[in-house]
Amino acid sequence: MTIDKRTIPKRPYKRPYSAFFSSGPCAKRPGWDVTVLKDACLGRSHRSGVGKAKLAIAIDKTRHLLEVPEDYRIAIVPASDTGAVEMALWSLLGVRGVDVLVWESFGASWASDITSQLCLEDVRVLKAPYGELPDLTAVDFNRDVVFTWNGTTSGVRVPNGDWISDTREGLVICDATSAVFAQNLPWRKLDVVTFSWQKVLGGEAAHGMVILSPQAVARLETYTPPWPMPKIFRMAKYGKLIEGLFRGETINTPSMLCVEDYLDALHWVEAIGGVAATCARADANYALIAEWVAETPWIAFSNDDLSIGSNTSVCLKIVDINFTALEETKQRALLKEMAEILEGEDVAYDIDGYREAPPGLRLWIGATVQADDVRAVLLWISWAYKKVLVARL
Repeated sequence: MTIDKRTIPKRPYKRPYSAFFSSGPCAKRPGWDVTVLKDACLGRSHRSGVGKAKLAIAIDKTRHLLEVPEDYRIAIVPASDTGAVEMALWSLLGVRGVDVLVWESFGASWASDITSQLCLEDVRVLKAPYGELPDLTAVDFNRDVVFTWNGTTSGVRVPNGDWISDTREGLVICDATSAVFAQNLPWRKLDVVTFSWQKVLGGEAAHGMVILSPQAVARLETYTPPWPMPKIFRMAKYGKLIEGLFRGETINTPSMLCVEDYLDALHWVEAIGGVAATCARADANYALIAEWVAETPWIAFSNDDLSIGSNTSVCLKIVDINFTALEETKQRALLKEMAEILEGEDVAYDIDGYREAPPGLRLWIGATVQADDVRAVLLWISWAYKKVLVARL
């Protein structure tokens, strides 16, 4: 396709009400303002009666809304989803061989930590490039399995949990931070699930959640890792689970302001109809982008297989021949310029692709993002791209 100045669209009139399309921290829920934090437990110990009650409500409401089985344990842990994943890896791995699935940057980080930091030797890394999934049929469930449900930096997710064995011997450890509250998870197929408040619910950063199956708890109570265990990773003591951790007695001091914000997000989920509603909102936003991609010849999803496309962190690539003929550094420069134009217009913040991913754009369209804002930002993306292409090529 050749673009001349006559094809540059007029500057769009309709603007997104919210320009927040960052993939983390993500957009706040519709209608949010700072007054929802007025009842936060500030200036009080998190171990006071009111502090512990707030934390316990956060855990209980998480269980209720996500329909987590009653025999699974839920804890609030430090350091966001990264802290939750590391806690699981350091506490649980080392009993048997490990299969790690890698198709984007965070899975690669877990593989690196397992091999370079924990120095486990019996590790198989099942790898695929950005935009694809590894061969899920090659996973050996007699081993422990570590994978990311939704690749935030690649726009690719596993389509379901059918590939996970019901008769597995090992533990399945799932980083689900960009999936929880937007995609249905098969809890009985997962032994460890981690996520953070800052993704689908648009909460504040620095706090993670870890959800453990009975099998994961049994591992904690029967296995002592051979390496020193930092205090913030310890979920068991003297061969017994630290029960208080799963009642809201956190390892370190949480921000009660962030806790209040998470509670507000949970109340919103409940008010709009639960997880079915938040999943539907994300799916509807994805459908809008899919329709736009289908009718826009210069753009495509980063993943060719649409059945594995993410409905939260959508990654897009430019396929116009004038663009693809450029060196990668030039492509990245043009994309950065385009993102800066949109940010300068206050219509889209932080949509440049992840630095380690192939050149592209990344839009967060999870449950807190309004459909009208998605419709509007797509017009602005088309305008900005053609403006940059004509000016620079």
